[in-house]
Amino acid sequence: MRSKTLASIAVTAGLALAVSACGANSSSGTGGTSESNSAGSGSGAKVGVILPETKTSARWEGFDKPLLEAALKAEGLDPDIQNAQGDVQKFSTLADGMINNGVKVLIIATPNAEVGASVAKKAQAQGIQVIDYDRLNTGGSSSYYVSFDNVKVGELQGQGMADALKDAPQGANVIEIEGAPTDNNATLFADGQKKVLKPLYDSGKLKLVQSQPIDDWDNQKGGQVFEQILTGNGGKVDGVVAANDGLAGAVITVLKKVGLNGKVPVTGQDATPDGLQAVLLKDQYMTVFKPIKEEAEATAKLAGFLAKGDTAGADKLASGSTKDTKANRDVKSVLLTSQLITRDKVKVVVDAGFVKASEICVAATQAACTELGIK
Repeated sequence: MRSKTLASIAVTAGLALAVSACGANSSSGTGGTSESNSAGSGSGAKVGVILPETKTSARWEGFDKPLLEAALKAEGLDPDIQNAQGDVQKFSTLADGMINNGVKVLIIATPNAEVGASVAKKAQAQGIQVIDYDRLNTGGSSSYYVSFDNVKVGELQGQGMADALKDAPQGANVIEIEGAPTDNNATLFADGQKKVLKPLYDSGKLKLVQSQPIDDWDNQKGGQVFEQILTGNGGKVDGVVAANDGLAGAVITVLKKVGLNGKVPVTGQDATPDGLQAVLLKDQYMTVFKPIKEEAEATAKLAGFLAKGDTAGADKLASGSTKDTKANRDVKSVLLTSQLITRDKVKVVVDAGFVKASEICVAATQAACTELGIK
């Protein structure tokens, strides 16, 4: 994430996205004002939401689910939010149930683009509007996409690594542990990282040892792959680009085994409590804070317009565009901004209400919290 302030989408359809009002486990949304409810008009229209999994990231159940529920209800909608638990067959079954139950809008964050495209096609055949949430289903047909500028997220990760190794000797060894190749976001993160790091690799300032995608964002597999690469490189590593906090944690576990934790900068993403604790302990150099409350509220606002057939309002809100290279089409998008979080910026995430101080200020990190004024 790139700007030093949390951005909202103020230019679109009166969308007021305030990050500070809600914690990670909050069940309240923007609050039921007349403006907040304008899109849904209290219609009570059914909206289906299918989230991808819980195994590799705490964000889906801990953040997205309660925030989406609150935001959709604030729009006067009736949400049914389910999680596919990484199972593509379960994802399809959940979608079938929601379609048969008469949802007006289907919001999907899929385990992979293929199942997402299939579900979108089936829903649209029944006249149901589909929003790709957080992950674009490349090759699909969803009319709208709400996410973060994911190339920029990768740029922040690359910049974090470049900053951490600015004083490293020439040819410092970097290992990249990337996300699932079936997740378009993982590709975008890697593209963003390359914008910053490839010139450093090309100049010889840094040396790319290996870049390895991890199927299904599997943290355990990510740790095993990292350990194999590290061993194959004679135990030499100066920095690790990890695509999210879960993979970063797996990398750090390996670094602890060889006495390198805290000595080797590791990137991350999602500003999870575990990731933020690792940043406070200096085991992880940075994470990326994506204000999911803004993402949930933008999605709910968009669903509200679509539920009442107001495509003009939806199009005004989704004023951005994302290229689906597989389908060779431009998808109407709401793209939010995110922020690079190093140790001295952890307080920003707490002050925004994204996590509670009690979630990150545990015995091991209490001294750091006191030092940084986190309470």
